[in-house]
Amino acid sequence: MIDSSPPKRLYRSRRDCKIAGVCGGIAEYFNIDPTLVRLAFVIFFFLGGCALLIYVIMWLIVPIAPNA
Repeated sequence: MIDSSPPKRLYRSRRDCKIAGVCGGIAEYFNIDPTLVRLAFVIFFFLGGCALLIYVIMWLIVPIAPNA
């Protein structure tokens, strides 16, 4: 059976936006709770990861969700 639905796209969220909507967009894409994504970014930030750099890059690259 061939799926004729359009492919999923990653967008920054308009509904679940705290700073730029990056975590909300990731949560919508993977269908998980946005709090878990935000918590993961905070944990990676404090563990010396490059979470802040990844967040800023995604803020610049990932488009905001179209109005629906």
